Amino acid sequence: MEAPNDLLKAAAQVLPNAYAPYSGYKVAAAVRTSSGRIYTGTNVENASYGLSMCAERVAIFSAVASGERKVTEVLVLVERGPPATPCGACLQVISEFGDDSTRIYSVSLETRESNTWTLRELLPHRFTKETLKATRRDQK
Repeated sequence: MEAPNDLLKAAAQVLPNAYAPYSGYKVAAAVRTSSGRIYTGTNVENASYGLSMCAERVAIFSAVASGERKVTEVLVLVERGPPATPCGACLQVISEFGDDSTRIYSVSLETRESNTWTLRELLPHRFTKETLKATRRDQK
């Protein structure tokens, strides 16, 4: 499945804003929510690497800050190199606001290659709200 043009265009618009002075690896993301709105983000690095933030999480957190709670599609755009899957932390955040059918697209601006997956394909055995609910029931 080809990446939706509107998500690709939105990510391409913000890619120059990526802050990647340490790795030089610029990434942008665009997410579509159940309302149809698109939110964008870029990676933001920090000299203390653990404080860096991936583009996918920036975009999702922006959506949540605007009142959204359901992500239906995520597009990851890398400036160079092959298309990249979201990291584990990003997949877990996507799972918090998406579901098994949430589409994840990855596109390389340099090579024009792309990949598409569902969240279930990339993170089939994730930690979910249901996991916590089951744990609370066990404690009663």
